[in-house]
Amino acid sequence: MSKKEFVINPLGYVRHNGTGFYLELLEKYAGASRGLEGFNYINVLWWANLTDGNEYRAILECEQPYKGAPEKVGVFATRSPGRPNPISLSSVNVLSLEKGKIHVAYIDAEDGTPIIDIKPYHPSLDRIRDVKVPDWCSHWPKWYEDSAVFNWEAEFISAR
Repeated sequence: MSKKEFVINPLGYVRHNGTGFYLELLEKYAGASRGLEGFNYINVLWWANLTDGNEYRAILECEQPYKGAPEKVGVFATRSPGRPNPISLSSVNVLSLEKGKIHVAYIDAEDGTPIIDIKPYHPSLDRIRDVKVPDWCSHWPKWYEDSAVFNWEAEFISAR
């Protein structure tokens, strides 16, 4: 098998201006958001640029990241930004659209984070009725909306 390289170019950047979050699209991609009106959630794929280094890409296992989790957890069982390819996914609530900007309620990415793709959230494709998770995270919220009031800080083990 031959080695392949992939080129991913940013479509725009996550912005936080102190009062809110928005996705700022590069001018050449501004028209790509046409038709998103009516969708109140989108999936945003973004490049975890702050953890894009060889030391982060070499992380395959994490020391117990969550309380109650096994002592070691493979990175694919976490949402950690340190991973072989620093691609992250966030489902976000769309507040409003304007040319070249998608205003969102919140996104767990830093200001200036490159956006690599946007897809509409669609229940027939993205929602799954019977989801199974390990016991150590089974008490986490079942719905995105409940996550806002869940005490996530209590779930993580502080740096050792």
